[in-house]
Amino acid sequence: MLINSLSFFRSHWTVWKIIGVTYKKVKWTQLYIVYSLLSNLIVTVWYPLHLGIMLFRNKNFSDDILNLTTFATCLACSLKTALYAYNFEKVEQMEQLLKLLDLRIKSAPEKAIYSQLRTQLRNILYVVIGIYLPIGVFAEFSFIFKAEPALMYPAWFPFDYVNSTRNFYIAHVYQIMGIGFQILQNYANDCFPAVMLCLISAHIKMLYVRFEQVGEDDAKDAEDQLEACITDHKRLLELFRTIESFMSLPMLIQFAVTGLNICTSIAGLLFFVTEPMSITYFLFYALAIPLQIFPICYYGKDNELWFGKLHYSAFSCNWTAQHRSFKKKLMMFVERSLKKSTAMAGGMLRIHVDTFFSTLKFAYSLFTIIIRMRK
Repeated sequence: MLINSLSFFRSHWTVWKIIGVTYKKVKWTQLYIVYSLLSNLIVTVWYPLHLGIMLFRNKNFSDDILNLTTFATCLACSLKTALYAYNFEKVEQMEQLLKLLDLRIKSAPEKAIYSQLRTQLRNILYVVIGIYLPIGVFAEFSFIFKAEPALMYPAWFPFDYVNSTRNFYIAHVYQIMGIGFQILQNYANDCFPAVMLCLISAHIKMLYVRFEQVGEDDAKDAEDQLEACITDHKRLLELFRTIESFMSLPMLIQFAVTGLNICTSIAGLLFFVTEPMSITYFLFYALAIPLQIFPICYYGKDNELWFGKLHYSAFSCNWTAQHRSFKKKLMMFVERSLKKSTAMAGGMLRIHVDTFFSTLKFAYSLFTIIIRMRK
């Protein structure tokens, strides 16, 4: 079996090249920088801005709801993209650590865990595609089947698109291409941390197996095996802390926006939207928004769980037959492994399934406020 964890990031590197953050990895550096600046000014900066100018200035409340949810999502996407681009050198650090951890995968049980990993990562990909594809499709359908000609999203443009058919279609093409660009940004923003946390979880499980095998083979020095496992643990902790710092602020933004968007989209779906395609759009949108953070929260919890189990594996090895120096090193490792490893968003919220459900509760609280205000 070919062991190469970096192969799981090929699609992410393709997307990163398209959205203009990999200027160190391309041949035509100056031309690529020009492309990156133009594309990000036109979409990353201007797209949420052209939506934000029309906030609560539309003809009806359903357009205000659509405008608010899209603006919040696009603004969060742009902010997350900027933060990830600023910390992009950490991606190479993480890849170097993964290469070192891949070299340690040798036994059959470890390879079995690695093969299961492919299925888990495929499921993450299916979830992400299932999130974004229907939203883009039904956003376009809601534009096509509108009773009166109107833009896909209520927005402001520096030209008259109401009285000019040409300008109207220019505005629509910009919106559909812009949302496609932002969907690519969101794919990289949401999928990469989930994939990385899933990989870390798998490597912790493999380290668990490795610890259990320490001292079982008399042909190998048990103390050398232990030291190698402790080194693996250090690398895993470094990898975990690197991905935590990489996604910390973007995840804080995402939690806040998720709570707001679940609330507004359900309110729009129940009270304000009447067109069938718009109803379908809001339905998929309300389902997709929580799924955007669930894989990251799930594997954040899984990392915490498996890091917390490692001291059990240490005592599962053949430690009773070893020398005093071996037992001292083992005890030092156990003491370190008892320290909780929890990923934090902005230093305030745990990246954990508990936070996922807390976000849903926050959305429900906002929704009850809207109901009372409506009454």
